[in-house]
Amino acid sequence: MSLIKINAGRMQCGLDAREQQQFRERNMLNRRLAYIIRDQNPLLLKGGETVQGACEAMRERRVGSVLVVDDHERLLGIFTGRDAVKVLAKGGNAAKVSLERAMTREPVTIGPEAKAIDALRAMSDGGFRHLPVVERGHIRGIVSRADFKGAEIDRLDDEEALAERIW
Repeated sequence: MSLIKINAGRMQCGLDAREQQQFRERNMLNRRLAYIIRDQNPLLLKGGETVQGACEAMRERRVGSVLVVDDHERLLGIFTGRDAVKVLAKGGNAAKVSLERAMTREPVTIGPEAKAIDALRAMSDGGFRHLPVVERGHIRGIVSRADFKGAEIDRLDDEEALAERIW
C-alpha cells in the first residue's frame, strides 16, 4: 500500500519496489521529446555537401543521420546510413554525389511536445529510425530509436502485437 507524506513542503512517497517501477514506467511513457532532445546539437549540413563529407561528419560525431538544411537552416531532407548505401549500391562516387541528390526529401517530422511513444509509432509506421523534431519550421533536434528506453519500446511492441491479433 502506498504512503504519501508531505515533509517540509516536499512530497515523499513510500512506495514498494513494484509501485516505484510502475511509477517510473508511467513517467517514462509520458516523456516529451523536448526533454529527450534538451541538450542536443543535431548535425546540420547544406545540400551541396558530399555524401563522403556527410559520412565523415557522422562518424566523427557518432550519429546516424544528418539533417540537410537550406541557408536559413530550414529542413530540406535527412541523410542516413541507408541513403549512403543506396548511393554506393548504384555505383555512385561518395566524393562527388551531393547530399541534395542522396537525401530523403521532406521527411516526416514531429513536434517537441509530442510524447516518446508518438515518435516510436511514427518511426515504426514509416519504417525509419530517425525522426527530426521541428517546431514552427525551426529544427529543435532529432530522435532515433536508440534514444528510447526499454519501457517505451516494450509498449510499442505490445501495441503492435495487439494490432496483429486484431487484424
